[in-house]
Amino acid sequence: MLQIWQSDVIGVGILFIGLCVGSFLNVAIYRIPLGLSVNEPKRSFCPHCKTQLPAWQNIPVLTWLLQRGKCRKCRAPITVRYLIVEVLTGALYLICWKVFPMMAAILAVIFLTILITISFIDAEHQVIPIWWTTAGSVIALLGAFFFSGHLLNLDTYSAGGLKDAILGWIAGFLALWAVLHLGKLLFGRKKHRFEEALPWKVVEGREENPQIHFLLDGEAYSWDDLFFRTSDELLLTGHSFKVDGDRVSGKELILQRESFAIGDQKWEIEKLKSLSGKTTEVIIPREAMGDGDPHLLGMIGAFLGWHAVVFVIFASSFYGIIVGLIARVGFGKPLPFGPFLALGAVTWLFGGWKLWIKYFEMLQLSL
Repeated sequence: MLQIWQSDVIGVGILFIGLCVGSFLNVAIYRIPLGLSVNEPKRSFCPHCKTQLPAWQNIPVLTWLLQRGKCRKCRAPITVRYLIVEVLTGALYLICWKVFPMMAAILAVIFLTILITISFIDAEHQVIPIWWTTAGSVIALLGAFFFSGHLLNLDTYSAGGLKDAILGWIAGFLALWAVLHLGKLLFGRKKHRFEEALPWKVVEGREENPQIHFLLDGEAYSWDDLFFRTSDELLLTGHSFKVDGDRVSGKELILQRESFAIGDQKWEIEKLKSLSGKTTEVIIPREAMGDGDPHLLGMIGAFLGWHAVVFVIFASSFYGIIVGLIARVGFGKPLPFGPFLALGAVTWLFGGWKLWIKYFEMLQLSL
């Protein structure tokens, strides 16, 4: 009876730690893509009015619920992502403590913490911080070296220690690196050349479709489809550019999701009133995967072993197809691939490997 009571108390403690870590991860998810320090200011602040929050207004989950997802001072809405990250982190920490032995649970918690951070940054900003995946890969390799195996030393697989983790990283990185560069070679950018200069302009959305569009010779391109990531660029070659009605000289205009540049001059899309011109050549970005995805799958392979890499690729592709269809039809905003890789890794971690084994057992029986 005492052991059960102690177990419950420890479980509550682990859950609370997970909720607090989730609160910190929200800080990292918000600040890192903006180039802000996660340490300064030390207190969390409202992303709208920048008011720093006292400790009693920064209680995980409870504060968001009591304030109904709004800032106490300016009453601006606070995204539900804050609540989701805190609950998700707390729940996963508790499950790891219940499911895995001590050292495996510690590695699993570190692994999941990195996955949560990367997934939400990638979902919101279409970028994966390479130094996070690098740090995760180093931790995975050190864990394999000191504890003689990757995160899951499955009875069905011999523990290869550091060798197995290195093979996992190589398999994960090279698999998506090959797909990424083959995709760039075949579909990377679409170039159009015109005999005569064609008119183009950037137009604001309407009430029924508020999204910005790029209009080229009457054909409209969705802003989200053109600029899947903030780093994507659309290159226009011409001799006639108009910015807010004023003619600007230059031969090339580089258009990005949040800004554009003509020569040394740069403007923000948010402050733009009008943008138009004529072009003889346009290069449209068509990349569906970023450079961070191979690093992420490499880290996953280092933690879980090379067997998991194949499963994660299949599982993430399946999840991506399902959610991609829903996102395009229901919400109109496609998601990057990183969150699906993370979801595939979590699936493997919490039982997907059993399905994988059964699949190959059935395959052997059929042969």
